Amino acid sequence: MTARGETIAKLVLVGFVTFFVLFFSTPRGQFKTLALGDIAPNFTLRNEEGKVVALADFRGKIVVLNYWATWCPPCIEEMPSLNRLADRFRDKDLVVLGVSLDEDADAYKDFLAKNQISFLTLRNPARAVSEQYGTYKLPETFVISRQGRLLKKYIGPKEWDGAEIAAEFNAFLAAP
Repeated sequence: MTARGETIAKLVLVGFVTFFVLFFSTPRGQFKTLALGDIAPNFTLRNEEGKVVALADFRGKIVVLNYWATWCPPCIEEMPSLNRLADRFRDKDLVVLGVSLDEDADAYKDFLAKNQISFLTLRNPARAVSEQYGTYKLPETFVISRQGRLLKKYIGPKEWDGAEIAAEFNAFLAAP
């Protein structure tokens, strides 16, 4: 093979690998991933008592929307600090809302009771809601403004009761 032929073969191989990586690394969600400033898609889910809860119910508050599951070790790891965040800001205009992707209702209920989760959680086993947000890795957390726009997105577990996070949320709360 000539030097020119080798160069062409290498370029074709690099192109194929690039296409393969880009194609298979795209998030699974039904819609594109949200960008900062985008309107967060509204959704409705029923809580365990059957009451309909909508994201729009929290308009006028900062919403910390966390997608999680009981079978996700990083989700379980971050739950205690997320619980403390909810407690810390309970009397302010900040709401922590968990959406579990658990299919097993009993495992979900047992986890909430055992871990004394104090913030509102809803179950979405069909994953239609998380797909609206382009969620592809758990846990994923979206911070939504009082007007319903995406302020911040976190992928992976966080330590929610640290000083840096508290300062961030205090800044979000201070904004109109």
